[in-house]
Amino acid sequence: MGFQIRVLMMVGMLICLASIVIAGSGTATFYTPPYVPSACYGNQNKGTVIAAANPSLYNNGAACGRRYRVKCTGGTNNGVPHPCTGSEVTVTIVDLCPGCGNNQLDLSKQVFSTIANPDAGRIRIDYTR
Repeated sequence: MGFQIRVLMMVGMLICLASIVIAGSGTATFYTPPYVPSACYGNQNKGTVIAAANPSLYNNGAACGRRYRVKCTGGTNNGVPHPCTGSEVTVTIVDLCPGCGNNQLDLSKQVFSTIANPDAGRIRIDYTR
């Protein structure tokens, strides 16, 4: 019986580990149409609720199709003191942003406009997978 309990405990721990949410803080910029072709989907149109990942997050295409909930947390001292709208959006990674730094997402202009004032150009964000 002790063995069965240990196995059940290990299974429970694995389930908990599998449910860990990947979250981060960073910055976001935006890019404008056309959104195709993309590094992940070629000429397949995936809409406008999309983002391009920095090279580290993109991970040679492993991020393609992953969804992240993105929320503006503040400005980056670029002349727009309170850029956030209070909204959050769940985006799908469809592209690579080769010029993005670590912890940076490049959002479609439509997504950026939903969570922040586009005049800000760059914002601080939290993102959760």
